[in-house]
Amino acid sequence: MFELVEPIATVTFSEVPNEAFLAVGMRNYWDGYFAGRAAPLGEAPAGVVHAVFYNFADGEVARHIPWVWGRITPREAIAVRERGSAAALRQMIGELAGSPGLARLAGLATRAAVSAPTEGRALYAGLRALVVPEEPVARLWHAATLLREHRGDGHNAVLLGHGIGGTEAHVLLALSLGMKAEEFGRTHHLPRARLTAVVDGLRDRGLVDAAGGFTDAGRRTRERIEALTDELAAPAYDVLSPAELDELITGLEPIAAAVEAADG
Repeated sequence: MFELVEPIATVTFSEVPNEAFLAVGMRNYWDGYFAGRAAPLGEAPAGVVHAVFYNFADGEVARHIPWVWGRITPREAIAVRERGSAAALRQMIGELAGSPGLARLAGLATRAAVSAPTEGRALYAGLRALVVPEEPVARLWHAATLLREHRGDGHNAVLLGHGIGGTEAHVLLALSLGMKAEEFGRTHHLPRARLTAVVDGLRDRGLVDAAGGFTDAGRRTRERIEALTDELAAPAYDVLSPAELDELITGLEPIAAAVEAADG
């Protein structure tokens, strides 16, 4: 489900929503990113947003929050994000956007998306408080976003439970992709001394070897984190019968594939 939901939800980080945020006064991509994604938390200060988005490096959130709230309200940001994301999804999936089964599919996804537990999941809880769109494409995007952020909040809890910091999480992800930390897009811009210190810390814990790759213990830790993340995400789908879950999977497959093809 993660592999099917993720492409649909993350259209919100594509060019069409970005242009929509630039059109209402955001200075750059990251202004729109933080305005749109943090909006369900209200006018939360940078420290609160950083706590929820804890895998960003120190200071990154503060370059955008609270500046964006001087240009757009959270309510307006939610509307811009929804319109831009639905437009992007509609554009990417083409004729699938008008398929007769889309409303049914969006309904199944929404049932799952609004049934998951909110305890300990601040961003998911904020999204749950929003009105669910009626239009099927927007409704499907909204449901995918809820499911993604529910899983993401759980993932953060598992990372913290394993003593993994935000930048450390990105380093482990980079290694799982066969990349060095300094090559990875979310960490390559960090000061070399800071990134070296993070990798050294993981090495001291026995998770990274002398060459900067996974040790066996590091690989097992990464696999355990992903397995526990999946376990915490699973209750969202308990509301669906096995037949309904199969129907949802079958319906999402061509949509996710179309988004990935358009994005590629």
